[in-house]
Amino acid sequence: MKQVAKNTVVTLSYNLTDPDGNMLDEGNQPIVYLHGGYGGVFAPIESALEGKLVGDAVTVKLQPADAFGEYDFDLLQIEPVENLPQPLKVGMMIEGETEEGLEESAVFYTVTEIADGKAVLDGNHPLSGMALVFIAAVTAIRPATAAEIAAGEALGA
Repeated sequence: MKQVAKNTVVTLSYNLTDPDGNMLDEGNQPIVYLHGGYGGVFAPIESALEGKLVGDAVTVKLQPADAFGEYDFDLLQIEPVENLPQPLKVGMMIEGETEEGLEESAVFYTVTEIADGKAVLDGNHPLSGMALVFIAAVTAIRPATAAEIAAGEALGA
């Protein structure tokens, strides 16, 4: 019988809520990840899934530090509207760089406010600073291929 273990590819149906049960992500697309410390899912979720079988379900309560991190006010920026892509709208995502200007420090900013010719850009993940409840069911388990283990992630369908 297949069970979730290191170097298995696991498929999950899931949803994500806040602690009050408000739906944040209905999980319209399944999560497919390589199990075994490769970073495909948050560590507390991976721990809860260890040894589970197809059909098993887990509910994992995640604190911000275990999920998308604490809210970082240093990731807020105010920029003149004319320096940004047009038409600019609240809620749109803009790719930018952190102040170091390093290529690997690219970050996405969400436009959260536009007023007086300036826009507020937020580089935090939309779920940062939030406690989350992750509810998942294992829908498939298969051995990982050598290529997937080498890549450290599930490949293909």
